[in-house]
Amino acid sequence: MLKLAKTSLLALAVLSTSIVASDILVTVNGTNITKQDAQTFVTASAPKALFSQLEPSEQRMVIDRLIEKQLFTELAAKEGIDKKPEFKRNMEKIKAELLVNMWMKEQMDNALVSDSEAKAFYKKNADKFVSKASMHARHILVKEEKEAKEIIDALKPLKGEALKAKFIELAKTKSTGPSGPKGGDLGTFAKGQMVPEFSKAAWGLKKGQITTTPVKTQFGYHVIFLEDKADAAPVPYEKVKDKIITSLKQQQFTAKITQVAKELKSKAKIVETESNTTKK
Repeated sequence: MLKLAKTSLLALAVLSTSIVASDILVTVNGTNITKQDAQTFVTASAPKALFSQLEPSEQRMVIDRLIEKQLFTELAAKEGIDKKPEFKRNMEKIKAELLVNMWMKEQMDNALVSDSEAKAFYKKNADKFVSKASMHARHILVKEEKEAKEIIDALKPLKGEALKAKFIELAKTKSTGPSGPKGGDLGTFAKGQMVPEFSKAAWGLKKGQITTTPVKTQFGYHVIFLEDKADAAPVPYEKVKDKIITSLKQQQFTAKITQVAKELKSKAKIVETESNTTKK
């Protein structure tokens, strides 16, 4: 369940979306609280969550928090908080930060990367877009080498689906590892992800084979069955296209911000106090 802090009643991000009647969730003393307000509140706590997809009880919680926020806002104004010097100083800081943030967002939004640029980057950096060699394996883990040898002897005469079925049966009844109830299934893992002894033995197998001698590790003795194996291979462009474009936009944005900052500093009158000046 999504957790939203009851005390998260600070200022939320500004929404520029126009409001229609269907967007209004509730009105508090004449002030509308909208779906956009609710989504902003949710985003502040869980960036990937959508208000519209929350459970009814969670949506109710969000609305209640927004109602409280509006009521607290009205109470604070009634008590003259907005007239205090500290409030005005903080408002200036918030205004300055909002100005910079909105300007930064515009610069990022204005960064454009074409499909041809992204493809060119993909081809130039082909070595960065390669999936690691991987395998899908099962194992039976036991404490004694003798028991591991007995399991191997029981499996040796079998092949194909009969071997796999018997391996899964023995894994469920004899394996002491946590994967035992799942038929010893370890899922898919990359080369070098397992302990060295296990990895060396597993990668020496062909699809559908088992290890013919027990594999000893610090966990005990393993009998390994190779479900499948995949060599390292290029990741298709379409799968990484969005990430490449985002990365190139970020690079473009960073370069522009750096250049603009340099130009602004060269034209600005900047006077440092003696205490902040580094002595050479």
